[in-house]
Amino acid sequence: MLKLSGHGVALITPFDKNGDIDFEAFYLHIERLISSKVDYLVVMGTTAETATLSPTEKNRLQSFVVDTVNRRLPLVLGVGGNDTQTVTALLQQTNLEGYAAILSVCPYYNKPNQEGLFQHFDQIAKHSDLPIILYNVPGRTSCNLLPDTVVRLAEKHSKIIGIKEASGDMLQVQNLIRKTPDTFQVISGDDALAVPIILAGGVGVISVFGNLMPDRMTQMIHLALENRVKEANNEQYALMDLMELLFMEGNPTGLKAALYLQGYCENTLRLPLVSASENLLEALRNEMGVLELIKER
Repeated sequence: MLKLSGHGVALITPFDKNGDIDFEAFYLHIERLISSKVDYLVVMGTTAETATLSPTEKNRLQSFVVDTVNRRLPLVLGVGGNDTQTVTALLQQTNLEGYAAILSVCPYYNKPNQEGLFQHFDQIAKHSDLPIILYNVPGRTSCNLLPDTVVRLAEKHSKIIGIKEASGDMLQVQNLIRKTPDTFQVISGDDALAVPIILAGGVGVISVFGNLMPDRMTQMIHLALENRVKEANNEQYALMDLMELLFMEGNPTGLKAALYLQGYCENTLRLPLVSASENLLEALRNEMGVLELIKER
């Protein structure tokens, strides 16, 4: 079974000032993450502003990441949606060469019940050639994939190997870990809960924050996995204020503003997302100054 323990990073999509994909910045960003020894990369997640990318852009990005990484790290590809038939067709049409697994988000807008969620992922498992990581993020989808439904899916399909859990509910996370098979991988989808989820039995995180401070985030996650509780918590506490700022105006608004302050990409997002407010920029500038992250542009 594919093991995705440790620190996975949900990649941004850098845009230039005209709003086009900045492949040069993207290349440098990927190389920086690899040199910082992150454990794997997630392509076409929420942080990538995937909903604003055209099919042609998605194909270019998927191939670009495969070519750039060149098998140095495992790659996970986001393949999800709110129409089961479209998602299963996409799985058959997409070139998945170079990817180790897919990450599939709960259907959004439709608000299916638990049986609808079960049948949705049941169909995806039947049509996917790759292992599947479920993605539960109720704050974005308006539905919550509950532990008992995850258990049903994990017991029926060995291909469903884990879940990125971003409900923010630690009791739900603990029930997931308690009820699912021992081989099932519970991955934190909340940066601020990564350490407590690992200490409860989770296997790691798929992070937003890792785009900004990949080395510190990797260190924190590995300390938690080694059960070095005090050191892991100290790292988490040192970074919590900056983590909170990144999400103050939504993701990836704060992240792109912070990366802009570091000089890694333009502060450009695609509508309906907009760039960070001046107040957030100033708050980020101050907190990043404390952590000595600001670069002269």
